[in-house]
Order: sequence, then C-alpha cells, then structure tokens
Amino acid sequence: MRTALLAAVVVAGLLTACTATVPSGPPPPDSTSAGDPVDLDVLFVGAHPDDEASTLSTLGQWTQAGYRSGVVTITRGEGGGNAVGPEEGPALGLLREDEERRAVGLAGVTDVFNLDEVDFFYTVSAPLTQQVWEPRDTLSRLVRLVRQTRPDVLLTMNPAPSPGNHGHHQEAARLAIEAYHAAADPAAFPEQISGEGLRLWAPARILRTGTSAAAPTGPGCVTAAPADPAEDVFSVWSGAAAPDGRTWAAVEREAQRHYASQGWAVFPDVPADSAQLGCDTFTLVDSRTPYPAPDTRKAATPTAALDGAVDAMRRLEISAPYDVTAGVPFDATVSADATLTAPTGWTVTGGRGSYVVIPPADAAPGTRVRLTATSSAGYTAEPVEVAPPVRVAQAPLPQVAEFRSWAPSVGAEHLRDVVPPVLTVPSGGSREVPMTVTNHSNQPQSGTVEVALPAGFTADAPSRPFVDLAPGASATVPFVITNTDPALPTSNTGGDIPYRLSVTTASGTVSVVEPSVELVPATAVPAVGGVAVDGAAAPGEYPGPALDLTRVWEGDDCASADDCSATGHVSRVGDLLAVFVEVRDEARGAVLPAADCKRHWRTDSVEIAIDPTGTSENTASTYKLAVLPATAEGPPCAARDADQHQGEADGVQVASAATPGGYTVEAAIPMAGLPAPVDPERMGLNLLVYDSDTQDRTGQTRIGWSTWQGVQGDPYRWGRATLPAYAARRGQVREPVVPSDPLLSSASPQSIEQALGIDVPLAGLPTDPSGWLTTARVVDGDVEVTLASTTAGEVSVFVRDSEGTAGSLVTTVAGAGEHVLRVRLTGPLGSAPRVVAAWTTQEGSLASRADIS
Repeated sequence: MRTALLAAVVVAGLLTACTATVPSGPPPPDSTSAGDPVDLDVLFVGAHPDDEASTLSTLGQWTQAGYRSGVVTITRGEGGGNAVGPEEGPALGLLREDEERRAVGLAGVTDVFNLDEVDFFYTVSAPLTQQVWEPRDTLSRLVRLVRQTRPDVLLTMNPAPSPGNHGHHQEAARLAIEAYHAAADPAAFPEQISGEGLRLWAPARILRTGTSAAAPTGPGCVTAAPADPAEDVFSVWSGAAAPDGRTWAAVEREAQRHYASQGWAVFPDVPADSAQLGCDTFTLVDSRTPYPAPDTRKAATPTAALDGAVDAMRRLEISAPYDVTAGVPFDATVSADATLTAPTGWTVTGGRGSYVVIPPADAAPGTRVRLTATSSAGYTAEPVEVAPPVRVAQAPLPQVAEFRSWAPSVGAEHLRDVVPPVLTVPSGGSREVPMTVTNHSNQPQSGTVEVALPAGFTADAPSRPFVDLAPGASATVPFVITNTDPALPTSNTGGDIPYRLSVTTASGTVSVVEPSVELVPATAVPAVGGVAVDGAAAPGEYPGPALDLTRVWEGDDCASADDCSATGHVSRVGDLLAVFVEVRDEARGAVLPAADCKRHWRTDSVEIAIDPTGTSENTASTYKLAVLPATAEGPPCAARDADQHQGEADGVQVASAATPGGYTVEAAIPMAGLPAPVDPERMGLNLLVYDSDTQDRTGQTRIGWSTWQGVQGDPYRWGRATLPAYAARRGQVREPVVPSDPLLSSASPQSIEQALGIDVPLAGLPTDPSGWLTTARVVDGDVEVTLASTTAGEVSVFVRDSEGTAGSLVTTVAGAGEHVLRVRLTGPLGSAPRVVAAWTTQEGSLASRADIS
C-alpha cells in the first residue's frame, strides 16, 4: 500500500508539445483553486504541526456545536526531531503535515493551511525568528488568508518571551495579533484589495491559549478566576462527552498520538474519571464585539469564547489609555450605546459614548482594573493600569525589551509587563544591573533610586540620584550587584531572589517594585598540561571542582541516582576546552545511527553548550555540541545543533566508555572553532544530560548544571566559567548559518488537494490563473498530462489515487502554450485516479486538477 505522502517520487524531465494556440481567460473554476473560498468561524494560528494539539478538545466541541475551524501552521516543523524514521528537512515536513491533518481531523478540523516559512531549530528568541523568517511577507500571507476565509475568531499562542516559550510560538502569536488588526485596515496590503479583489475583514475577537488562572480539574474548572483581575478568560472543560461517548480529552489524546514523529505516540491514556480532567483555557487579547460577562452562566458554556463573535457582529469596544494616573481624569469612549462602569472608588461621568474617568487619588501604582461597558448587545471590558508619576524598573532582558516595545504598537499594552523582570548573577560573582527611570508626569523630575538587597548580596552603592528628567523621558541608573555568599543555593534549586527597588522624588516615594535576580552556578576552568581523550579521567586531568548535573529541568523526575544522575568536569589545555561527564543510568535508551547524532534528545546523550562572550541573546551566536555515547556503527558521535553552525563538529575529539551502571563522555573542543573569541571573565557554559529509558526513541528526563525549562535555548541562564591565566585571543566573530530549506506547499499533494477542495490558494499566496491542467490520460504505462499556460512558470504534478501518490514531476515551463508532460508511475493505479498540480510564478500560485481518462 502506498502512503499518502512519503512514496512520492519526483521524476525529472519534461516532454512538451507547444502549439500555436495560446490559452486565454481564467481557467474553469470547478477544476482550480480560483473559486469562492471556504468561510470559517475560527482560525488557529501556530508555528508548527502539533501547536494546536492542546486545543483539540475545544475545537472538537466547537465542531460538535456546528462551528467550522481551521488551522494555520507557519512552518511544517522541518527542524524538529523524528522519532519514527530518518526523514529531516522537507521530507520531515511532509510527514509532519500528514500527522497534523490526521490529528486535527479527529476534532472535525479539515482545513489546514501552511505559510511555507522554515522551522530552523529550537530557539526561545522571537528576534532571531524575525531575522530568519520574512515577517512582512508572512504577515501579508496571513492577512490574505484571513481576508479569504473570513474567520470570526482568531486563536493563537502566547506572544510573550515567557521562560521556555519557543521563539517561533511567540512570533506566530505576534503575527496573528498583527493580522487581526491589519486584515481590517485598508492601508495594510492594499494591493490585496485593489489588485486581487479581496475585501477587508475584521475578525470579531482574538484569544491566546493559556491563562494566569489556577488549574483545577472537573467541570468547575470553567469558573476558575485568573490571578490577574484585568484578564478575561474563557475555559472549556475537556471532560465533556464526544459523539462516540468518550470524553473530548480522550479524543484529544488519540489525536496527539498521531504526532508520532515528535515522540507523542507513547502518551498515556487520560484519566477515565472525568473529575480529574481539566479545562482548555484562553485569554482574551482583543475583541470588537460583546462577549459573555465573567461569572455569568453564559460565560461557563463551551462556546462562550465564540458568543457575540460568530452569532452576532454588533460592535462594542472601549477606547481608553492603558497607563493612567491616580487622581487624574482621563477620557474613555464606547463605540455603542452602552453604560461605562469602573471599580468602586473610581468616578465615571458622561454618556452617549463619551466619558471621563477619575481613578482614586490614593490608587496604588501598578493597580490593574477593568473598565466595563454593558449594552443590550452584551458586555465588554478594557484593562487600565495606574502608573506612578515616576516609574523605576530593572532593565529587561533584550528579548523582553523588544516585546515591551512591540505590545503597544498593536494596541496590546496590557501584555507589556506579563514577563517579570529578571537578570542573572553568577554565584560568587558580580554584574552591572541597569535601572530605568521614566517620568510619566508633565513636570521635570529629580530624585533618588534606592536598591535594597537580601542577605548574601550587596550593591556598589545603596542609592544613586537622577536629575532634571524631562516629561516622558527615561534615564538609566546603573548598580553593580554582587553575590557575597557563594554558599547560597542557585536559583534553579532555590528560586528567584527578589529585592526592593524604589524611586523617591521631592514629593516622596513615587514607585516601589520588586524585581528579581537569578543566581546561576559558576566555576573556574583550570589549565592543565594535557588530557588524553579516552573516556576516562586520569589523575591531574580535571583538578577543578566537580559540577553537579543532577537537577531536572524537563521531563520526569529521576527515580533514583542510579536512574539518572551525572557529574561534570572542565579543564583547559592551551586553546582546547576539555569536558568530562560521568553519567549514572541503569536503563539505556535506543542506540541511534551516527546520521541521527544531531537529534540527540531522542535517546541518552550529553550536550555541551558554550557562549564564548557570555552575552548571547540566543543560541545562534553560541556553540552547542551533542554527543551520543554509542551509535549503531559503534563509536560515539558528535554534532552541532541549534547554534551558530549546525552539523559537523570540526576539530572536536570525542570518546566514551561504558561503566557499571552508566557511561562516560569526554570531548576536547578547539576554542578557535567557537563563534567568537572567548571572554575569560564571563564565558557562558552549560552541561546537559538527556536520559531515555525506552527503545522507542523518546526521552524521559533532562538533567544538567544550570537548569530551567527551555534552558538549552536560553544562554543568559547558562552557568558562568572563568578561565584564569587565559589571555583572550583575537579572532573572527562568525555570522550564524541557519537552515533555510522549508517544505513548500507546491510540493505537498495534500495541500494542493485541499486548495482545490476549498478554493483557497496555496501558502497564503495570491491566485495566479496563468497555468492549469486540461487533460490527463494513461499512455504506455505513464500518465500524460496537458498543461495550458499564458506565461512561464514552475509546475509540480502529482498522480493521485485512493492509495496516495503514484508518481510526481516537478519542472519549469518556458512560456505560453500547451505543454504535454509525462509522469512516470511507481506502480499500478488504484481507484479514483486523478492528477493534481501546483502552478507557481512570481505573481502567485494556482492549484488545478484533471481526472485520468
């Protein structure tokens, strides 16, 4: 039996017979994707196949209620792992698209759209994602898709750089929020309106997955209150009954197992007791229409997130500034005949859509409240926050600063501060921590910034002044913070360390906040005369302190030290870094071929992560080496992944040895091969161990030295290593080399057939009706296809039947005319034989079909 996708064979070559007759006019709409597009109720926007997996119990319930949902996947996950085979790159993209279509189909979702961006590697950086993707082009495609399919509700992921949040997820969510606004804006991509005949479309609502609410189980989870009182949250219980009698949580789990390439086929059953099943949660980002008020009966229904959006399109919005000042009036408007209200102690005057609101004079800075509007059409709310006249804040991480700048640009100021401020300090070390002072008043301000640290920390000064800060201006006031007690537990075991930061002006204390520092482990790397890379630690080779690698950062807890634990050692031999890791592991994982070395997270392995300058915002300027202690071929292997240059580990020596109850890994890394010269005072370093106890190529536990969720992508949270007596070398700073080979929709027969079925062109591209199939017939065991074109282009042709793909051809057409193409078959044709094709030019794409005669 042929599979739906993977047996496709691309046959190079083109047999053409061009006639003098040049086709004119558009192709027949019943055989191409140039008809009237599908009309959706809901559209989920994610970055990879499986990003929608945690929402499928909800999408299934919405399908059950009569609503039609679609899924946008910006990439096809070509850069992810593969637990079922050797496919990677575009071939893996085909496999993952098929998994996704089968999975979401169990929730009644049949429309899956791909935007053909590349899934390059795991990163927690949205800025890096923006550098690799083409955000303007991707936004254009997404806006076109929204204008074509006209969804009333957009769902997406968390746009914030929360710890461990994939940078691709962040960027997908930001694109969704931008598309929510842009699809309704005549100034956004106007050529789609004037040149392509599309119409503006304003989705009624956009929500993101997740919430700050607690996570109870049972049907009562639908009323869980968020920790942030200004959030509007919708919850859908997964324990509701699906049409087949199972819970929707059980259906969702079956769907998730279809993502087998990601190791999800082994997911356990969900609890049979529905009281142990929780809710899918969604937080409102923005709404143009009324929705059920919190704590009402209607708000607890499974379709509450859709009410007022799909069933009614009456506009109801509040416009108000996000930052307001205690005791100072501000204007607010309501777009419909509604009554505006505010919390007790706030004053509201006015009417007929125009109001003046006065916060209490004693309202504490940082207070977040809802302004609410109620009309005959329903309810809506808008968050506002009381800002101090002068605000002080610990300078954010670069990616957090970038997010805080982005959020107001799309009218989402309420998302601005969802990531708590945190910076790292090495154990026993120091760092400069800039404090930012901002004047929100209408008068120049002078004053003092004061730092109050807990025991075990000092600052180079208790306070520092700022002078004549202009209205609306910001200034940086730096402090050097030192950890004076290296015996304190690092934050990956002891938690973040809060401290008090305040600003005082002539009128008194204006702002008090509580940011945090995170204490990361530190070590000194001793210089030694030599190291034999043999998988053993001989006397004198590693005289430095042993590094404790036993902390779990993802996955299951270790059952015991024998189940998973490790120690690490680092030395320097001239310009070589030598690393020795001793792992205790009583159950070994699958032994992979050396070709799978870079996909090390699927089995037992060691990862060595180095940030040579100690300043990297993301791993594209770092060095990450994966080592498998054994391969199917025998010796260990080493490969780089998700760093400045993935692939071969040039110049690296590796060795390993089996030990009673475990194994060792040893590596010697030339520092000349690092992405930049080493800063011997602050080099970033992390040692991570991946543990698998199964033969199904899935990992169970990840342990290491400096550990947080997603830490392999977070260089700022790696430990710090100093290199005493090492003279910094001058050298080249190497630009990142990032994978850039996505699977295109024109190479996916499933995408082509969907485009034909719902009349939505491929990959969010414009329709270009300049090339289409006219006939197809069997000739001498091949399929002969006639293509008509009015210009040059590329065509991807797939012979399909009930078993999948029976042959394929990708070729270039030189110009206008009729073109006869011959596609070689891989076997006898089954039932329902047909040919589908994707025609692509610089102007756009068209899918077409011809039945085989």
